[in-house]
Amino acid sequence: MLKLSDKQGGIKQVLAIAIPMVVSQSCDTAMIFTGRFFLAKLQPELMNAAMGGGLTVFMMMSFFIGLTGYSSALVAQYLGAGRKQDCAKVIAQAGIISFVAYLPILLCAPLIYRLFESLGIPSAQLEPQKIYFHILLFGVIISLLRTTLSCFFSGIGKTRIVMVASFMAMIVNALAGYILIFGKWGMPALGITGAAYATVLGGLSGLLVLTAAYFSPKNWKSFSLATSFKLDLDVIKKLWDFGSPTGLELFLTIVAFNGMVMIFHAQGPVTATAATIMLNWDLVSFVPLIGLEIAVTSMVGRFMGAGKPDIAHKVVMAGLKIGCVYSAIIFILFVGFPAQLIGVFHPIAASDVFTQAFPIALCMLRLASLYVLVESVLIVFIGALRGAGDTFWAMAISVGIHWVMVVGLFIALRGLKLSAEQGWAFVVAIFLLFSLLVYLRYRSGQWRLIKVIEENSL
Repeated sequence: MLKLSDKQGGIKQVLAIAIPMVVSQSCDTAMIFTGRFFLAKLQPELMNAAMGGGLTVFMMMSFFIGLTGYSSALVAQYLGAGRKQDCAKVIAQAGIISFVAYLPILLCAPLIYRLFESLGIPSAQLEPQKIYFHILLFGVIISLLRTTLSCFFSGIGKTRIVMVASFMAMIVNALAGYILIFGKWGMPALGITGAAYATVLGGLSGLLVLTAAYFSPKNWKSFSLATSFKLDLDVIKKLWDFGSPTGLELFLTIVAFNGMVMIFHAQGPVTATAATIMLNWDLVSFVPLIGLEIAVTSMVGRFMGAGKPDIAHKVVMAGLKIGCVYSAIIFILFVGFPAQLIGVFHPIAASDVFTQAFPIALCMLRLASLYVLVESVLIVFIGALRGAGDTFWAMAISVGIHWVMVVGLFIALRGLKLSAEQGWAFVVAIFLLFSLLVYLRYRSGQWRLIKVIEENSL
């Protein structure tokens, strides 16, 4: 674990926290990508169904992911204040919230089935999408608990265990997916059903790794876990006050993003396939940056808890340098090798849908290269605002960006009858304009004045 006495806020210290989290997020991305890659080899409609169904499941638990996810910043602030015994209390309350949330999420399933049917999704995609959604929905509790335990380790700076858990989940998912989707080693070929089961098994293996590490004898003693297993309304209130804006932000953002996906999918199988391929690569480029955001959030929270806002700002500047290097690499790949990236999803058998979707996806991927350059700036500043407790403004800006984008896309495709490429260009332009708002909020310096935890009276 990094200590406050180390060289503070520099690139080396940020990388020590960020690299394991970037690897962890990359492994989680690989889980999603692998399933869609295998299904694309069967037919494009199954790949599209996995995206629609999986994204909808994430949408349903996103508020609680964001709510309990703030435990990372809260754990970091308690650790920075020298109050280690309170770190485990935060995680226990986040676990309680996860179990309470599970049943309401399950009860929403009939509404989602009706939503799928009302959106005009092609029939070849609709039924597989329902199957994939149904199986993943019952694994929601695994994802919620895995997020909670990951937040503990990222909050205390031990991000390597999160990386190990994610790597284990990726390996189990890939192996199970290969066996169950294609019917290898004597197993029946289950197609998209196998992909869903593989995703659940992968998540469960990652949760088991985190659980073993959390309840290890050393951790049990160091963080006084024995005293944490009880309801603490004060901690729950803190999670609600500072985490609910993040949860609401994530939910509204994912609803908007899911809306964009469904708008593309309702345009027919060709547009659905082109958009899914582009968004798959967009996911690959974006999700690793979440690891950098987690590192910035954790470190800013720790230094703010220690009363050192200037060091927190230094962390942000180091995060920007790291993020810009990463974004430059992604920009080169999107501009220089778009055809090769799209070709990865070529089905085994000839497909007219894929052939027609190829030029559309090519244009969309090149347009996506325009905003990857500012993604890192956006993610680092939002992470800094969250770590400092300025979650309302982070929520307002992020939600505003996505809802203007989904409304703009709807108008472009349904109202103005523009092409998929033109609609995507409109979305990219909106993203670039709104990103400036995040920078202006950070530059105002209001985050320096926020107090998340009370002064220790001891």
